[in-house]
Amino acid sequence: MSFENTNPFFSAGLGLTRRVSRTAKPLSTAAVIPARSNGLFGPLVARYGVVVAFLALWQLSSTLGWVNPAVFPPLSVIVNALWDGLASGALLDDIAISLQRSGIAFAAAVAVGIPLGLFMGQVRLVEQALDPILQLFRQTSALALYPVFILLLGLGETSKVFVIFWATLFPILLSTIAGVKEVDKKLIEMARTYGAGPLSIFRRVVLPASVPAIFVGLRLSATTALLLLIAAEMIGANKGIGFQVMNAQYNFQIPLMFAAILLLALLGLAANALLVLLQRNLCRWSQPTD
Repeated sequence: MSFENTNPFFSAGLGLTRRVSRTAKPLSTAAVIPARSNGLFGPLVARYGVVVAFLALWQLSSTLGWVNPAVFPPLSVIVNALWDGLASGALLDDIAISLQRSGIAFAAAVAVGIPLGLFMGQVRLVEQALDPILQLFRQTSALALYPVFILLLGLGETSKVFVIFWATLFPILLSTIAGVKEVDKKLIEMARTYGAGPLSIFRRVVLPASVPAIFVGLRLSATTALLLLIAAEMIGANKGIGFQVMNAQYNFQIPLMFAAILLLALLGLAANALLVLLQRNLCRWSQPTD
């Protein structure tokens, strides 16, 4: 006689398994698809749901007359004005000039801020000597100094580029200094233990560990460059996106004004996305793993 026939616990369990198998129903495809779709659209709704709701509310409130459409046109009208400006080429020259101004200032801030920040972060005596004046300049608004720059450099392109450079320099510089000072001292001591020299420690330990903080400063500076660009182009300029915002407001071309503002927002998002992509490629070791 076999074990299955003589063991009462096995027989009871076998009977229970047969009853459950007869009554249980397999999962349908309809039950599986919603779970997958929730997993796909859940993060998108959590991230962009508020933005989509805000845009939908703007469109509806302007279309239905809840707000004055002459002051807040519908989004469809704004998008049409933006498309017409780009298709006719009226905004393309302004985009090129604005990107040139902000690009030159941002590149100059990177060329000055990162090397100076790395040097000040490494040499404590230099940081202590320069930090008070840097804090003084950082707390002084670049827009407040813009008339001084105009007096010194004139009302041309140089003063506009310099005021953007002045505002974008300090986020890069201070973030770089903070990144160097926050490098783990144990890593430096370990490198010295294995016989690494000062240059090798800087190249293999300090600089890679400072890159994430440097990119934080770069992203802040890119946003600041666009903000100061608009202020600079609103004073004494006849080309540029900021000029288009003021010119459209003076001529009561409200859809074109909002189209230029939307264009600035899109340029800011594109610059931030580009820097984030560059950071992910350069700092793969610092990215969290799933």
